[in-house]
Amino acid sequence: MRNAAFGRLAAGLGQWFVGCMDRSFFAELSAVARAAIAAEMERGLIADNKAVGGFDPVTEADRAAERALRAAIERRFPGHGIWGEEYGIARPEAEIRWSLDPVDGTRALVCGLPSWAVLVGLLEGGQHVAGMIDLPALDECLVAVDGEALRNGEPVRTSGRSLLAEARLSTTDPNLFVGVELDSFERVRLQCQLTRFGLDAMAYARVATGDIDLVIESGLKRHDYDALVAVVRGAGGYIGDWKGGDDFSGGRVVAAASRELYDAAVGTLDA
Repeated sequence: MRNAAFGRLAAGLGQWFVGCMDRSFFAELSAVARAAIAAEMERGLIADNKAVGGFDPVTEADRAAERALRAAIERRFPGHGIWGEEYGIARPEAEIRWSLDPVDGTRALVCGLPSWAVLVGLLEGGQHVAGMIDLPALDECLVAVDGEALRNGEPVRTSGRSLLAEARLSTTDPNLFVGVELDSFERVRLQCQLTRFGLDAMAYARVATGDIDLVIESGLKRHDYDALVAVVRGAGGYIGDWKGGDDFSGGRVVAAASRELYDAAVGTLDA
């Protein structure tokens, strides 16, 4: 019996140590990305256009931050896979994979707005196990490990709101919705208390901190959402797709302060 108790204690201590180690490594990732971006901002940012049509900016700050993140991960975990927005995938067969968006919200960055973020997600067997939403312009970093989300080391929780009529809604840009998607979004928007646009990943951070209650988006890619899932869940929120499941591959994401609010939003989207 004493051996069983000791085993449980040892397992608990082991889990605690791993959680602390992971948090310290996320702090390292935040530091190297921030330093790389700051250096490029000091030199002056020039935005190149990645889009064939329209404007999808990328800067040397995006590239430098991803190089710094990749180098730090390679040093610490050389067998892990890495998927990044700017430099693609390394070791796609790896069970454990890091997902990087070195600057989420490059448009905000080049416009001098503070809503851009460094996103890092950690997946094991396809499951989102940890994540970081780092907001350097606000000196604010949210990290979720072992099912708990912290902002600058302090626990955060969603508002817990459950009714659309009480919900503060956000999406990055309503122009990202087309056709029936726009109709669906508008049905939800008209039922919510208020709506704010243009926050990029910062909106998901604000769901985690209880300041926004609902985010609805479409057209997201893996590097856009992989970091967000663990953070929203770690703060007690719910995040899934537009159909009530967790298949994010279509790029349609709903993040909510509670499961009840998520269900209400999905039911309205699909009405």
